[in-house]
Formats: sequence, structure tokens, C-alpha cells
Amino acid sequence: MQTRELFRSNFGLLMSMVGVAVGLGNIWRFPYMVGKFGGSAFVLFYIVVVTFIGIPALIAEWTLGKRTRRGSLGAFALGGLPLGKYVGCFFFLVVFFAAAYYSNLLGWVLFHGIGEIASVFLKEFDPSLILPPETGCNLNSIILQVVFTSIVLVLCGLVVVRGINKGIEKISKIAIPSLLAIMLILLIYSLLLEDAEKGLKWYILSFRFEDLTGDVMAAALGQGIFSLSLGGTFMVIYGSYLDKETNIPKNAVYTASGDIFVGLLAGFIIFPVVFSCGLYPGSGPDLIFITLPEAFRLISGGWIFGFFFFAGLFAAAFLSNIAAIELLVGGILDNSSYQRKRVTLFVCLIILFLAFPSMINMDIFLKWDLTFGSGMQVVGSLLAVITVAWCFKRSEFIKEIGNEKNKHFLTILYWWLRLVIPAAIILVGIYWLTENLF
Repeated sequence: MQTRELFRSNFGLLMSMVGVAVGLGNIWRFPYMVGKFGGSAFVLFYIVVVTFIGIPALIAEWTLGKRTRRGSLGAFALGGLPLGKYVGCFFFLVVFFAAAYYSNLLGWVLFHGIGEIASVFLKEFDPSLILPPETGCNLNSIILQVVFTSIVLVLCGLVVVRGINKGIEKISKIAIPSLLAIMLILLIYSLLLEDAEKGLKWYILSFRFEDLTGDVMAAALGQGIFSLSLGGTFMVIYGSYLDKETNIPKNAVYTASGDIFVGLLAGFIIFPVVFSCGLYPGSGPDLIFITLPEAFRLISGGWIFGFFFFAGLFAAAFLSNIAAIELLVGGILDNSSYQRKRVTLFVCLIILFLAFPSMINMDIFLKWDLTFGSGMQVVGSLLAVITVAWCFKRSEFIKEIGNEKNKHFLTILYWWLRLVIPAAIILVGIYWLTENLF
């Protein structure tokens, strides 16, 4: 077993955690979920979910990792969850599949960013060439996906192999401020477009109580957990790298605030562009990869906007993908004497192999996203919360949080984690199953 690194600075810790949380969940998935589920009602309930469920669940996952000094492969067992060894192994394997389709998706982003520059010199260049067909199979698409997924995994591997301080913490300090700078520039550009106010009104002023349906609330819960990278996996392994003096609740609030801010900012950038070009905001996953590139071609200097948009999207998604690979690498290192370099190479090769099914067509890809993105993450987060709230003693929980001065607040938090959050997740899960499966 290797010596365990810890985050060296609170700024590096915060940038790393925000980097994991933001990812594609906020800039790709959040806007298309807003479009699909009707705008303001989804946005408002999403903020409620992140505040009252996401932040406490994030505290629980960090606490689980900090106490056990393990990722999912070991944390559930050491945390005292019955059959925790098998639960941990299951979610460890789930991350392999999640990282596979996510790396493939990141390859699409990279290709689209390059495509925005290529479109200046090659007017007929079509970045959607890399996208898999809705059904069936396209060999040219698969070849492009293999090439760009491989590039993504090489870049991620080069960071992970350097460890927490010299790799993940260092790149996060650069990537997150750069991402925010890019998004603020894009925001100004977007708001200056003709008819941009139509997109803003639809995005933030179209709320009606009748729009707050069970489907909208269930989707907002899944998105809240997805966007914070909860699931008993990424945040658990990152929690295992926390210093014993870390103020977990404060950093959880900062992380969730950054997560909400980036998601909302993405909407303020995207929807004015979509509405100013007279396009459809509810086009689903195609919103980013088909609808937006079409919009970029309709506005003056759109390729510049497009390049920086996909550059920012890549920066956000890159950090989340690093977290997935780090969980897998760290899990193997915690239970073996292998060197980090060799394990990183092995993990990246397995991920590339597992990415092939998601490259075949969009139908398979979206099923993977639903299963390994929303579904398994909700279940994993629920089990992490149960482990901390039901298997830890209350005194142990308060001690691990790192702030014994406010025991009254921590006691309320403990019971909130123990009763309210599991009940909320289970009830929404039952609703989703009855409405969509039965």
C-alpha cells in the first residue's frame, strides 16, 4: 500500500472539489435537462435539491472517505455497512463503466472544439461526424471516437500519474479559474445578442406551480446528485485525502455554491444564444453538440464563441474524468503494492475497451448515461449516507466533521442525514419506478 497524500492547501482542495463537482453535469447535462423539463420550475427545484440534499450528502461522502482513508473499494466495509465489501466492489466496477462513456463524451467535446477552428478554413467541416447515429452503427464515427477517447485518456493519465499534489491539485488550480474566466467572457457575448432577453425570460421567469410535476422533481434530484459527482465514489476517494483539520461543512457549502453557480451560468450563456437564433431549447442531449454549433454558425464570429465554449466545457469535464480515474487507481493502490504509473496505464486501457459499446449509437449511449450516470449515482449516494448516519456513532460523526464547537447544528445534520435524505431519495425513486417502468 502506498503512502497516502493529502491536499496541501484549502484553495487547492476547493478547486479540486469544485472541479469534480462541475464537469459535464453542469455545462452539458444541466442546460439540456432544463430544456427538457420546462425551464424555471426545474431550475428552482434543482437549487432546493442541491441545498437540502446535495450538501448534506456531500458532507456524508467526504466524512466516509476521511474516516476510512479509502475510496469506495474499502470505505463501505470499514464504515461498518453490512455487506460493505461487496457494495464497494460493485460501485468500483460501476465507475469503470461510467468513466468509459464519460471519456467518450469528453472526446466529442474535444473534437467539437477543434471543429470550431477547422470551420474557419474548411467551410464544410461538420463536427457532428464524431457523434454516433441514433440507431445502428457508423464505422467512421467509431474510428473518430476511438482516436479522441484515446487522446482524452492519455491526457487524464498524465495528470493522475503525478498524484494528488503535483497532478490533480495543481491542474485544478489552473483549470477552474480559467473556466470561470471563459464563461464570464461568453456570458457578456451571449447577452449582447439580438433577442437574448427571450432566452433569459424563458430560463428564469417562466415559473408556474403546475410545471412542478413529479417528473420534474425526480429529474432535479437525479441532476443534483449527478452534478455534485455524488454516488459513494468520487467524493469518497477525495474525502480520503482531506486533512484531519478540514472544515467539511464549510467546504461542502463552497463546493455546492460553485456547482450551482457554474450550472446557472451555463444556462445564462446557452439559452440567449439558442433563442436569438430561433432554435429549440428542449432538444435534449443534442442541445450542446448539434443545436449550439448550428447557432454558432448563424452569429457573427460564432466560431470564436464556439471554440471558447467547448474549451471551457472540456476543462470542466476533464477534472471530473480525472476524479473517476483517480478513484480506480487509488482503489487498486490501496489494496496492492503496484506502482501508480503501471496502475494508471492499466486502468486507462480498461476504460478505453469498455467505451466501445457507448460508441455504437446514441440509444446505447443514453441508456449508459441513465444507468451509470443518474441511476447508480443516486443509489451509491444513498448507501454512503446510510453508512455514515446509521453505522457511525453520533459522537464519531461529529468528531470526523472536524467542528465540535457547534454540536447542536451537527446533531440536527446527523438526524437529517439519518432520516430525511434517505426517505426523500427512496420516495423519489419509488415514484420514478412506478411512473416509468410499471
